[in-house]
Amino acid sequence: MTETEILRYTAFSDDPAGGNPAGVVLDASGLDDARMLEIAAGLGYSETAFLTAPPQGLDGEPGRAFTLRFFSPKAEVSFCGHATVATSVALAERIGPGELVFATPAGTVPVSVAASDGGLRAVLTSVEPYVEDVAPADLAEALAALDWPQADLDPGIPPRIAYAGARHLVLGAATRARLADLAYDFPRLEALMRRLELTTVQLVHRTGPALFDVRDPFPVGGVVEDPATGAAAAAFGAYARELGLAPADAVLTLHQGQDMGRPGVLTVELRPGDARIRVGGSAVRIG
Repeated sequence: MTETEILRYTAFSDDPAGGNPAGVVLDASGLDDARMLEIAAGLGYSETAFLTAPPQGLDGEPGRAFTLRFFSPKAEVSFCGHATVATSVALAERIGPGELVFATPAGTVPVSVAASDGGLRAVLTSVEPYVEDVAPADLAEALAALDWPQADLDPGIPPRIAYAGARHLVLGAATRARLADLAYDFPRLEALMRRLELTTVQLVHRTGPALFDVRDPFPVGGVVEDPATGAAAAAFGAYARELGLAPADAVLTLHQGQDMGRPGVLTVELRPGDARIRVGGSAVRIG
């Protein structure tokens, strides 16, 4: 068997030391699920992306449409934004910028890649999102696992579960100090998240009308925290629109990873008449 080429990129930063690292396998045609999980676990990144041929009927230019799957060190996940951005930039470096289409477990995700400030920037379009209430008992359990008093929540960012390819619990931090102090009960939060089918918990602090600092505990993926979370950013865009934190036509900027020493920037675009969310950022190869 030929050796599988495993690329390493970081997404939502133009600095290899920033953003969220992802593994990228541009040709996973010879890999079964067990081998993909083994590769993801060996890398230890929050997700690794695997490309294979597109399913029949997928729209997209020939040679620019693919099946894309994502594995954390523990399991396959339905959608991963940062690994999608990383994969898109890796592809664009080889086949040129332009439009890409991916069939993911969550649905079809188009991505546009263009040159930007000497590098490449990718903008993905999410699947149809939704926002739902969180049960009071589940919220209480999440706060207990995080060791957050109820008083530390921002009433202007009420708790909800949001989805744009994966489910995320959105919690607002009343202060930046609350957001910075993250020391949680890993198995307890993991158990709750598995029961609610959550991918991350998105912790949010608003720093301006369209500016937010965010953090994403990710125990179900086998890591304490995700440095830059595109799927959660997409879900938050849907949340922000539905809860009135942003108008129907808006661009939000999310800063993530500062508290981990891997700063990244995610842009979240809302468009009138289109429920889908667009999440953009740069990506660069590591090493």
